[in-house]
Amino acid sequence: MATGAALGILPKVYGESGPTKKIGVALLGLGNYSENLLAPALQATKYCELRGIVTGSPEKIPRWQSRYDIKDKNVYTYDTMDELANNDDIDVVYVVTPPSTHKDFSVKAANTGKHVWCEKPMAMDEAECQAIIDACNKNNVKLAIGYRMQHEPNTRRFAQYAKSMPYGPFESVSSFAGHGGNGLPADNWRMQKEMGGGALYDMGVYAINGARFLTKMEPVAVTGRHEKSHPKIFREVDETTYFTMEFDNGLIADCGTSVVKGPNYLKVDCREGWYQLKPMQSYSGVTGTTSDGKEFSAIDGMQQTIQMDDDAKAILGKGPALVTGEEGLRDIRIVNAIFAAAQSGKRVTL
Repeated sequence: MATGAALGILPKVYGESGPTKKIGVALLGLGNYSENLLAPALQATKYCELRGIVTGSPEKIPRWQSRYDIKDKNVYTYDTMDELANNDDIDVVYVVTPPSTHKDFSVKAANTGKHVWCEKPMAMDEAECQAIIDACNKNNVKLAIGYRMQHEPNTRRFAQYAKSMPYGPFESVSSFAGHGGNGLPADNWRMQKEMGGGALYDMGVYAINGARFLTKMEPVAVTGRHEKSHPKIFREVDETTYFTMEFDNGLIADCGTSVVKGPNYLKVDCREGWYQLKPMQSYSGVTGTTSDGKEFSAIDGMQQTIQMDDDAKAILGKGPALVTGEEGLRDIRIVNAIFAAAQSGKRVTL
């Protein structure tokens, strides 16, 4: 496949004053997250807007065009997305498909000269993550991973505490990203190992990334174990996984993730108090509390609106790139180490 550079395609470069129009976004993959969260969130963004779609389900196209006034020339299938290279309406392709497809679609998007936003988890393994990073670097396009929580104000507030230490040094971290339920139909990608399904890929990256983000530290070793209460339903993927992350100063993060159990929190215990996000990644809002009685309410509006505006500002030169490809790769390295630890029953170093 010819790359954007080989085709003479260069991404748009914007000055400090910004463009006269918003950044044009094409959503690739029109499933639940795109339909019910990203597309609605894009209706409130200041720096970007929904202009195109890329889908493998042609029957969805008329509804999307009607609802969002998407032009015929901005509609693509997975087989025709190479033609994005010739479309100045589209600046960014947001990949919103199962994890096993992220690498191929992200590389393909980068090769058209478009910036890439890739939903979490970034990919299946480190090699796939690196391939995405390399393709974006080769084509001189920006890459952002869809960790909306790193854009969420209460999460960012507590992340600043890693520097200011208002409650003293860290003593422990606990993080659990879960939601209740009894599984999905067997043909759903979240129930299929090869597609990147299961609790650890889908929800576990919140617990991993949250602990890393709030401590500003990198783990040096992990342990892990799986728990199954519905073995006839979860035949291929993990339904609940408990794990620890060890940091080089001796700090331990005690973590877990589940798609059948509902706890959802991120707590940092310090020598002189504590602070927590509970829930820590709910679409309906993230609430912060502290041991001395401070309460931080959930934001009005959608987290995805903030996320996509931040990522658009990075393209426009109006702000930093908050969640890079390297950040996504680090989490996938940890995910795979936890799987290895759970399988072997042994501590795995990173």
